[in-house]
Amino acid sequence: MPQTGKPLVISAPQPRSLDLIFTDDARQTLYDRYAIIETDPDAVAALDAETLSAARYVLGQPPISADTLSRMTKLRAVLNVESNLIDNMPYEEVFRRGIHVLTTGAVFAVPVAEMGLAMALILARQIIDADVDFRNGREKWGGDGNRHARLITGAEIGIIGFGDLGRALRRLLAGFRCTVRAHDPWLPASVLRDADVIPASLDEVLAHSDFTFVLAAVTTENRGFLGAAEFVRMKKGAALILLSRADVVDFDAMMDAVRSGHIVAASDVFPEEPLPPDHPVRSLPGFVRSAHRAGALDGAFKQMGDMVLEDMELMDQGLPPVRCKRAERETVARMRSKPVTVN
Repeated sequence: MPQTGKPLVISAPQPRSLDLIFTDDARQTLYDRYAIIETDPDAVAALDAETLSAARYVLGQPPISADTLSRMTKLRAVLNVESNLIDNMPYEEVFRRGIHVLTTGAVFAVPVAEMGLAMALILARQIIDADVDFRNGREKWGGDGNRHARLITGAEIGIIGFGDLGRALRRLLAGFRCTVRAHDPWLPASVLRDADVIPASLDEVLAHSDFTFVLAAVTTENRGFLGAAEFVRMKKGAALILLSRADVVDFDAMMDAVRSGHIVAASDVFPEEPLPPDHPVRSLPGFVRSAHRAGALDGAFKQMGDMVLEDMELMDQGLPPVRCKRAERETVARMRSKPVTVN
């Protein structure tokens, strides 16, 4: 362990890296303020007792067993920069000791919301199909190319899961004068109304929406909760835009609903990433594909480093963190989103 007198940070942010999440200036600030021990996530438990006992912060969310945690007597916070909270530590003991578990996932809200809006526009106006037809000399001019087109302006919009991403999307939709319904069983109706959306059941969202945005995180309760029965309840010709995690839908049933012509869809996430070359979704008409890139902008990654530095500075002063989102003891162990393997 370095004997610098600086607070100690164990850095294990994989698949992120310090170069990815910090600007040059921010990384210099990190090293000026703190002693940094860089290691692989699976090697944290094997660090020497002196290092573990001195660690004030963990950057990343490596596996931390109850035994390892008991040796981390000065730990104040685990700063998850992957964005998916992981069920890999004894949360009850973490919270009992007043250790913060923080995530920087809010940095992805705006870029993912913009991608979602772009996908909705692509589906509404068949932009990609029209471009491919034009490249191949099959273009349809004027109204002939708009027989199945629609407007988002004034449309009925549904949002399933209304966290940071849902709020960012709602702000983007403000200029389109849409009717927006939202379903989120973890939020009271008053919170939804304050965000200028109509609280709604899942059935109401599916039945009324021209465009449905699926933004719900994967939990122990909702794996595959959007399946064949739910897709049947959607309007014929409606669009489904999946932006959170593929595990919240029955992906095969979603493809079947698109293949039948009942709905169109777009997704930034998939059951396997990367997808096998022969996966049927690659060639499915009526489906817009994006390779889990909606939030992966360098500017978003660099915001993570700024958030981490600002919150560590606050905690160094005995103040609570305010930039990162805190994990809640009632819900954190329910999270089941798969961590990303590629930035």
